[in-house]
Amino acid sequence: MPTAVRTSSAEPVKTHHEKPNSLAPEQPLSSAASLKTDNRRPSISVNNLEWSSSNEASNDFRSDYCTKPTLPMLEAIIQTSLGDDVMQEDPTTNSFQEYVADLLGHEASLLVMSGTMGNQVALRSALKTPPYSIVADHRGHIINLEAGGPATLCGALVKMVIPANGHHLTLGDVKRNATITFDVYDCPTQVISLENTLSGTVMPLSEVRAISHWARAQDPPIHMHLDGARLWEAVASGAGTLREFGECFDSIQMCLTKGLGAPIGSVVVGSSTFIKRARWIRKILGGGLRAAGVIAAPARVAIEDVFFGGKLKAAQDKAKLVSALWEQLGGKLQRPTETNMVWFDLEASGLMREQFYPLARTFDVKLFEHPLVNGRVVFHYQITEDAFARLCQFVREVLKVPSLTKPV
Repeated sequence: MPTAVRTSSAEPVKTHHEKPNSLAPEQPLSSAASLKTDNRRPSISVNNLEWSSSNEASNDFRSDYCTKPTLPMLEAIIQTSLGDDVMQEDPTTNSFQEYVADLLGHEASLLVMSGTMGNQVALRSALKTPPYSIVADHRGHIINLEAGGPATLCGALVKMVIPANGHHLTLGDVKRNATITFDVYDCPTQVISLENTLSGTVMPLSEVRAISHWARAQDPPIHMHLDGARLWEAVASGAGTLREFGECFDSIQMCLTKGLGAPIGSVVVGSSTFIKRARWIRKILGGGLRAAGVIAAPARVAIEDVFFGGKLKAAQDKAKLVSALWEQLGGKLQRPTETNMVWFDLEASGLMREQFYPLARTFDVKLFEHPLVNGRVVFHYQITEDAFARLCQFVREVLKVPSLTKPV
C-alpha cells in the first residue's frame, strides 16, 4: 500500500517511513477488509468500526459538531506522516497549513486544538502592550462561551456592542463604540472581533469590508479578527468567497469540526509574522502538537469532501424548509434562518420548554436543552431524510397540542 498522505490535487507528500504503518489495511478502508494489527491481536473488521457509520449523528440536531468522522478520514490518519509540529517537521501538517492559508488568501496558518484556543491564541497574539480593548458583538462566542478568555488570558476590556439593526454590527456601531483616542484616561481599541456566522446568521460582506477599511485607516491600524468558526456556512450560503472574507481580516479562526465533521481541531490564519507569534502563544497555552498529522490529515479530507463537496448547502436547505414549516403553522422565530441553524421562539409561539423537549425525545429527535440555546435546531450533513421527516412531524405535533401551550 502506498504511504502517501491524502491530499487534494497536489503532489502526494511522502511520509518518513519506507514501510507501511503496521495498522494499514491491505485494501481501501471502504471495503469490508479487516485491519491486521499484529500477530498478538485479532484483526479488526472495518464494518465494526465506529468510523464506518454515522448512525449516531443521523438524528442529532444539537449542534453541527455532533457529526461522526468518516472512513476516508481514518484512512488519511493511517497514511499520514507523524512528524513533530512544534519543530515544524511534519509534512502533512505543513502542507495542510499552507493549503488553508491559500484558501483565505493569507501567508500562513496554524493548526490548534479547538475554536476557543484559536480565538484566544489570535487575540493574545494581536494584543501586545496594554491598555487595550476589544470591540465585539454582545452575542459573540468570545464573550459568552469561552470562559472569559479575553479577560483571563489578555487582561482586555471587551466593549460589548448591541447592533442597532438587531442583526449584525455595522460600521456605525463600531465607530460609536471604538476608542481611537489616546488620552491618559482611555483604553484604546486594538482589536475589532467580528463573528460570521453568528448564531447561524450571516454578516454581509459589504459591511465587513466597510469596517475593515475604516479599521485599517486608523493610526495605528486596528487589528481585524474574525471568529470564523462557521465561515464555511456563510460561504456555502453564497455570501462571498473564503478569499473575499479573508482579505478583510488580519487573523481568522476557522473550526474543522463544526459542519465539516473532522475529529478535532481548528486553524488560525494570518500573516507569516502574526502566525510566528501565534505559534509561540499556542505553546504557552499547552497546544504544541507532536504527531500533528493525525489531526491535519482528516481535517483536509473534511474540507475537500464536505465543504468543496457541497454538502453544507443541502443541510442549509433542510433548515430553511423546517423554518418555513414552523412559521406556516403559526410558530415564531427568534432570528431568521440564513444557514444551518433554526431558532424556534418557544415563548412567542406559546410553548413551554418543560414539555417541548420531552415531546421531541418521543420523536427520536435530539435537541440541545441548555437555556443558552433555547429552541435551537442545528442541521449538519449527516442528518438523514428519516430524521428530517420525524423533525417535521414533531413540529406539526408540538404546534397543535393544546397541553403544550401556556395557560392564558
